[in-house]
Amino acid sequence: MRLASQLPRWLVPPALRVSALLLLGALPATAQQDPMIKLDSRSRLIVDQTMDSLRQLGLSDAPLRSRVLQGIRLGVDNEKIVAAVTRKFASIKTAFSVLGAVGDNEIDAASAVLEAGAKPAQLGVFKQRQKGRSDLDAFTVWADLITRGVPNEEASSAITKLWQDGADEATYRRLWNDVQADISQGLNPGAALQARVREAPLRPATKPTTPPEG
Repeated sequence: MRLASQLPRWLVPPALRVSALLLLGALPATAQQDPMIKLDSRSRLIVDQTMDSLRQLGLSDAPLRSRVLQGIRLGVDNEKIVAAVTRKFASIKTAFSVLGAVGDNEIDAASAVLEAGAKPAQLGVFKQRQKGRSDLDAFTVWADLITRGVPNEEASSAITKLWQDGADEATYRRLWNDVQADISQGLNPGAALQARVREAPLRPATKPTTPPEG
């Protein structure tokens, strides 16, 4: 699971943000400094080596630390924590190989898309972008749609189309809210997405062109 701080704030329920802060505040000082202190020596060695491999790629090990902390908090046994960290590392490495040197949070979000069931090739279109443009919102919504039951091919097609159309954060926010509401009312997840994507208001407004002076 991604840390709340790595998600767009609009996609993180307020209760989750508060719970995360309370959790960190309730941990003993030693646990806050080293959340892996409860791992057995073998598991700790594997996790440390995996984190080191990620850092050697020039990437933050925060997503792996988050996976460990979550496992410890939930009382998951060490073997399963190691397996989860290994899977996360593999998905991050794959996302990095496709997207290249983008932001750590974007790589983490892209890895979540892969973990949800997307194919590495489907990330390829996001490698080309306007300077300064982030794909964090696109990846976050894409992964969430799949976990809510939207078939990956449909989610991929919709998110890719919106990305190519220049969708902004507000567009993804509206799509996520609307599809979530439709699913909660019993609509088929795939049908809910298709219906919302067809709505014209989902397309970002075209900025007016300023006529040349003179």
